[in-house]
Amino acid sequence: MSTTPESAAVGSHGTATATTSGPAAAAAEASYSQQLWAAIEPIYQAILEHPFITGLVDGTLPREAFRHYVVQDSHYLRDYARALTLCAAKAPSEEDVRGFAGDAIGAIAAEQQMHAEFMSDLGGSAEQAAELPVAPTTRAYTSYLLATVYGGSFLDGLAAVLPCYWIYARVGEELLPKSSPDPLYRRWIATYGDESFQSVVRRVVALTDQVGAEASAAHRATAQRHFVTTSRYEWMFWDAAWRRETWPI
Repeated sequence: MSTTPESAAVGSHGTATATTSGPAAAAAEASYSQQLWAAIEPIYQAILEHPFITGLVDGTLPREAFRHYVVQDSHYLRDYARALTLCAAKAPSEEDVRGFAGDAIGAIAAEQQMHAEFMSDLGGSAEQAAELPVAPTTRAYTSYLLATVYGGSFLDGLAAVLPCYWIYARVGEELLPKSSPDPLYRRWIATYGDESFQSVVRRVVALTDQVGAEASAAHRATAQRHFVTTSRYEWMFWDAAWRRETWPI
């Protein structure tokens, strides 16, 4: 799924003692966001290797697969914006409230603007896309996202929404130098590789480190499970578009 913001890991919790060495020391010195990313590194690599992503770069991705993605992303972003407003309601500072509220507005703007442009290029309209069914993976992802943000702590919700920010920023950063021979796919890559998006994500990652440093080890572990789960949904979202997923019955 997509939105319109990335982040740098700021701060760390835990320091290795003089007698700690090897992997244990590295884990103790790593910031919370670094620990989160390490937990999803295999998922991220699988995303980069997925034929949907490689097809964007070499221009071989079928337009119908991209159209499926755009339609489902429009559905996704409506609920993602709702999740961000819930994060804003639970945010620890006024600055964070403004940040998530602005991101929610940005998610809706992306759905209305960028997707309308893509649908026009693909031979359709945003209104037609809104009438198409929400696919199984999209429904499962947004349901999990909203349930976690609504029912969990601020850190739980933050960890659940973070992959949509961070994975897109990392994918955009990775693909930007390669670009694409297809102008439509080249525009998509440029959107997420752009510094304005990257800077937003850096803000959210920094906040994750700040809140994670103040949480208990058990709380951080629970939030990490949400982060890993929604990262898996990110892979599944692209895979569903590649397969043009529909409801089986």
